Amino acid sequence: MDCLFCKIAHGEIPSTKVYEDEQILAFRDIAPQAPTHILVIPKEHIASVGEITEANSKLVAHIFEVIPAIAAREQLTNGYRVVSNCGADAGQTVHHLHFHILGGKVLNTEMA
Repeated sequence: MDCLFCKIAHGEIPSTKVYEDEQILAFRDIAPQAPTHILVIPKEHIASVGEITEANSKLVAHIFEVIPAIAAREQLTNGYRVVSNCGADAGQTVHHLHFHILGGKVLNTEMA
């Protein structure tokens, strides 16, 4: 499999890690869209939100249990946004499930 995020999760490509456990990895985005821009990925390959199932939903729940702790560590006390793009039309460029944590400034609230 030639998946960029799988390679990052397996340590084949370096990243600036902010959190890691046996199931997930969080690292800083290399092209940040906000002062704080962190990607949270499962180490298991899941292509997108469209592939979340009963069998893997506990892994996704774990991600959402960890996101508030990451946000707190990053001092995002005024709020943050969690985003996941699903498919090409939504702007998903890496087809490995990932959630963006964006914060550190007042974010645009207009929908595209």
